[in-house]
Amino acid sequence: MKLHEYAGHDATGLAELVRRREVTTVELIRLARKAHDQINPTINAVIEFYEDAESVSGSDTGPFAGVPFLRKDIGASEAGRLQEQGSRLFNGFRSTVESYFMQRARAGGLRIVGRTTTPELGVGMARMSESLTNGITRNPWQLDRTSGGSSSGSAAAVAAGIVPIAHASDSLGSTRTPAAFCGLVGLNPSRGRISGGPDQQDSGLGLGRYFVVCRSVRDMAAALDVFSGTHPGDPFVIPPPERPYVEELGRPTARLRVGVATSPWGERKVEPEIRAAVERTAKSLEMMGHLVEEMSSPYALADMRTVEAGACVIWMAALDDAARALGRTVDEQTIDPVNLEFYRAAQRLPLSYVAEVFEAQRKVRADVGEAIKGFDILLTPTLPCTALPHSTITTINEGVTIDQFRDASQSLYQFQGVFNITGQPSVSLPLFHDRGGLPIGIQIVARFGDEATLVRVACDLEQAIPWSTRRPPVFAGCG
Repeated sequence: MKLHEYAGHDATGLAELVRRREVTTVELIRLARKAHDQINPTINAVIEFYEDAESVSGSDTGPFAGVPFLRKDIGASEAGRLQEQGSRLFNGFRSTVESYFMQRARAGGLRIVGRTTTPELGVGMARMSESLTNGITRNPWQLDRTSGGSSSGSAAAVAAGIVPIAHASDSLGSTRTPAAFCGLVGLNPSRGRISGGPDQQDSGLGLGRYFVVCRSVRDMAAALDVFSGTHPGDPFVIPPPERPYVEELGRPTARLRVGVATSPWGERKVEPEIRAAVERTAKSLEMMGHLVEEMSSPYALADMRTVEAGACVIWMAALDDAARALGRTVDEQTIDPVNLEFYRAAQRLPLSYVAEVFEAQRKVRADVGEAIKGFDILLTPTLPCTALPHSTITTINEGVTIDQFRDASQSLYQFQGVFNITGQPSVSLPLFHDRGGLPIGIQIVARFGDEATLVRVACDLEQAIPWSTRRPPVFAGCG
């Protein structure tokens, strides 16, 4: 198999070749390494490609048998492997925990061959796809643009063809943002669909979820089958699906009521080309027989600000315990200046602040539930803009407060973070590009626990507006 042939397949396609014995697992891993060696110096997406990658374990019978897979360097962990979280504070740290997510990855046949970049501590609003530790991760579609955060390296690596699928996680948009910026499929599953255990079952008070970024809806569906399932001790219980998600592919989709958002839900305006892309998607859904209706923002902006600020405070407050365990201190030598400001702000808040955050979460859930109760799915932009130039959101300049910085970030994620709070599943699909060639992500949101409808609708849209032949200028085996 030639490199461009490897890079042109999705994960399901590569696994089928392995099953037919047209290629071996070792050959695929060697091709992934070759793609890495060719592409990574340009985009800086992979921190470490394991020296022992050809001998890593994985099922020979799972749906992704033999497929190379990369792990985001925060969240789900591999026992004995480095997990440095894009931070000097965690430099050299090796996890002792094998997460359930990685256990399921191996059981599904994936070969974990390395780890990808993330902004420091996964705080994508601070540095998008940049960190002082690992530098800038560049977008394969346009190198002067961010690949998004915080699953920045995973998205860039998949978009550029190093691997067809990679680990991602999402607390306020960290899977869907890089998926949108890099032209990929990025699903944030329902809360409780995928376990964060054994040590992160309640990440960010239930805001965070693990999944993947990939290139096709069939890979998304197969990955749901691989990673879904609860474990003892998980705090959220969710009904299992009626059937395997791959069996939803191509199933008829009943007529749905679709709430469409073309107006802003935050202070940042939706760019005209993105609004037009949403309208074109709505027209496609209407032609499929669905009922389409415009909707306005379902939440109060002040409540969202409180929740997102509170989430950042809670993340930063946990740094003291980590620092003590590592024999280090949280200061200018270990933490990025922006995150250090957030950390110091967290230290100044009273414990009673948590009650304000919980109340704001309750209000958001109640308001959104009431506003969207008449819709089966929602259609929104993933983001109000395409990929930003590097360093657009990086520093707190003189005269700019943390609150102003945070508000600017919230306006970017205005269509995403709300569904981390409600727990609903949402997916960014790479349906369009702007005039400059940058991907435009379109978000579809379903009712809680209804990933099956998302799979069916996403499959319908993939057929109506196909994207599989699009390739970024920086792509393995090309040139």
